[in-house]
Amino acid sequence: MPELPEVEVVRRGLADHVVGQAFVTSRVTGARVARRHVPGPDHLADVLRGRRVESAERRGKYLWLTFAGEGDALVVHLGMSGQILVEAADAPMEKHAHAVFDLDGDASDAAPMQMRFVDQRTFGGLYLDELTVAHGREVPSTIAHIAPDPLEDAFDAEAVARLMRRKDVAVKRMLLDQGVVSGIGNIYADEALWRSGVHGRRLGSRVTKRQLVDLLTAAQDVMREALAQGGTSFDALYVNVNGASGYFDRSLDAYGQQGKPCRRCGTLIVREQFMNRSSHFCPTCQKPPR
Repeated sequence: MPELPEVEVVRRGLADHVVGQAFVTSRVTGARVARRHVPGPDHLADVLRGRRVESAERRGKYLWLTFAGEGDALVVHLGMSGQILVEAADAPMEKHAHAVFDLDGDASDAAPMQMRFVDQRTFGGLYLDELTVAHGREVPSTIAHIAPDPLEDAFDAEAVARLMRRKDVAVKRMLLDQGVVSGIGNIYADEALWRSGVHGRRLGSRVTKRQLVDLLTAAQDVMREALAQGGTSFDALYVNVNGASGYFDRSLDAYGQQGKPCRRCGTLIVREQFMNRSSHFCPTCQKPPR
């Protein structure tokens, strides 16, 4: 599933290519892609037609577009395989394109352009939601409960570390808890834990505040580095708006590196089951709890 850097890459692409443009026409096909929009796909297409995009926003793994003069937003969740592509209107239509928006463009455009939501597995979707203020900024009401993510101005590593210190909960579990800190998924949790030398099964109450701040700082650092490389792509499903894949997977130190020597000490990286997923760590650099 795309994590914060991958979603931010998409957001930046939308900011460059869609913000300021209006949806001349809009088509949303299939109830599943609009399942969170209660009135249904036809209503979603109708209400979006003619709207001009004012901004592309993100918190954690959630992405949304705001519109000039409106108090709501189009929320986009990519799920496991969702893509937002900005392409020429005459480009071949993708087999799994579930929503298509014709953009008005400007005089410099060589050809009309479209924004397309493509999702092979349809775990993602689109819906319209009212905006509200949460943690110091305007967000869709359905994600108001989500904590600020490590790349937001509102993120306070010291405050999050204090919260984690009060819990007898595994540190990795808290990194993945969107109510504690949003946007960190399995890949970047493993990378941040490796960088900070903390084992994911250690309890927050048994880790010093300084170590937890270092861990959260490592999460910020690794996600910024991933952003600079276009995110992490393991297959053709994650791409940015022009269809290009990221290449941060070549820089991973822990995630997916089982059986390979740790770049720090040479010990072989280990994989173990954790919360119905895999955790990757160095047993020398990241001492497991007793």
